[in-house]
Amino acid sequence: MDSTWNLLGIRITEAQQSAFKIYENELIEWNTRYNLTAIDEPQKIRIKHFLDSLTCMLAMRDTPTDRVIDVGTGAGFPGIPLKIICPWIKLTLVESVGKKATFCQHIVDTLKLKDVEVRKERVESVGCHPAQRQKYDWAFARAVASLPVLVEYLLPLVRVGGSSLAMKGESGPEEAHAAEKAIQLLGGQLSKLVQVTLPGVEEDRYLVVISKTAATPDRYPRRVGIPSKKPLPNG
Repeated sequence: MDSTWNLLGIRITEAQQSAFKIYENELIEWNTRYNLTAIDEPQKIRIKHFLDSLTCMLAMRDTPTDRVIDVGTGAGFPGIPLKIICPWIKLTLVESVGKKATFCQHIVDTLKLKDVEVRKERVESVGCHPAQRQKYDWAFARAVASLPVLVEYLLPLVRVGGSSLAMKGESGPEEAHAAEKAIQLLGGQLSKLVQVTLPGVEEDRYLVVISKTAATPDRYPRRVGIPSKKPLPNG
């Protein structure tokens, strides 16, 4: 697995290597009972879950990373792999599906990860909570929703001066264009698109990075379910 990390120029300790192995084994074992992910082969887990998650570091480097939130984390991606490599971050994982949230808490406990909170909650509710709203340096999401919807989930959580990051496939540039008005309405500005190529994966991927330049209006996010039904700016 060492050659996998070299693709990102990451040096990992034996303890971190061991943590990823435990994570992999637990994911495979739990997946036989709870169907957490369609990717259940060790090599594919390492590339399409672990390495894919760590590509976020390409955008995060040289920025504040003290407080990070992962929205719709599923089985912990990208948040938990990032926490393993960057143990100083204070991480919040948001997952509304009970079995997935339970698995995330199990991994956090098993790996003895500190400063990690798992919230079994809809992200629209999290974004309205005073202790969560506009408090994070980075807000991430992977494969959660189309970008015009996703920015309403992410930007209310980010402090002015922070950033949100949406992990997207080949549709990334097109989605970024479609979300321009929503991004502006929510206090953001498209910062950059980082193209990512994973070994053995034909489809290119994109990190859509959005800077938070102004406070998000109080009326966003709208109540649970509305962002997905009526994406901005038409909602």
